[in-house]
Amino acid sequence: MTSPASLVREDILALQGYHVTPAAGMVKLDAMESPYRLPGPLRDELGKRLGEVAINRYPDSLAPRLKEKLRAAMAIPAGLDILLGNGSDEILQLVSLALARPGATVLSLEPSFSMYRICAAFAGMRYAGVPLNGDFTLDEAALMAAVDAHRPALTWVSYPNNPTGNLFPRDAILRLLDRSPGLVVVDEAYFPFSGGATLLDRVGKHPNLLLVRTVSKLGLAGLRLGLAVGTAEWIAELEKLRLPYNVNALTACAAEFVLDHHEVLAGQAQAIVADRSRIEAGLDNLEGVTRFASATNFVLVRVAGAGAVFERLKARGILVRNLHGSHPLLENCLRLTVGTPDENHLLLEALAASLT
Repeated sequence: MTSPASLVREDILALQGYHVTPAAGMVKLDAMESPYRLPGPLRDELGKRLGEVAINRYPDSLAPRLKEKLRAAMAIPAGLDILLGNGSDEILQLVSLALARPGATVLSLEPSFSMYRICAAFAGMRYAGVPLNGDFTLDEAALMAAVDAHRPALTWVSYPNNPTGNLFPRDAILRLLDRSPGLVVVDEAYFPFSGGATLLDRVGKHPNLLLVRTVSKLGLAGLRLGLAVGTAEWIAELEKLRLPYNVNALTACAAEFVLDHHEVLAGQAQAIVADRSRIEAGLDNLEGVTRFASATNFVLVRVAGAGAVFERLKARGILVRNLHGSHPLLENCLRLTVGTPDENHLLLEALAASLT
């Protein structure tokens, strides 16, 4: 009898799907989303714009107007090309598929974004993880040794890193580019909160560098829009794998409109950075909490009995991300997304009560 177990690849059967915790009725601080909606007048105008979209027609597959809006908002040089994705996750998958020659290896630092490993599995690539130091700083010697040993076709660098929140030294990434025989993809999903840390100025100067960004953390997570920035040569090859119409007409229209008001998103990002500092100060006043430095819109902490603390927070209506068990270096770690000032106050109160 035909069944999935008899036809699906064994490595796919062994995978666990990406889990999203139900959040109805909770203060949702688990997914690094912006806590801020667009101002009312912009929401009203956006509704009118979306009402005019011809949803009976396919969208413009190349989306040149949207690309130009992104180029202007993110200061992407004219000499570089842009690939659009249904969220940056799709771009991670496209890059993995493009480089999945037989026997090819993917290299990533660990702990880092789980989709790097997952996309390697989807593409049937070998995966090698390079552990960070115990304080989540980069072990550059181990990274370079892994590059020499595995000769990876693809290396992922989350900059700043998810889920640890820290920035690796820029010079170390440049040395990685010089040492690597394959493509190095720098994932700058959290660029808006990083104080301007970017490798955008090096794209095109290093033939093996590709940059990935997203608008999700800027307050547009529901649009599902990501982009890769690279030379025309790299983008042309990746375009061959991009499915037609992967960015729908409503997403394109909404993103074009909001990017014309990029200063609103930038202001919200600045507010999140300021509130992150307040959360960090509050965490430092809590006995039994170890806080790690963050250049993102979340803060990683370590507490005794993280699983129990996570459940106590849920019981108090606060949903954060429990990372205990996901990687040995993340033992007893929780990831706290920065919310509104009121949400952050509730989080700190609930955390203080949940530690006892």
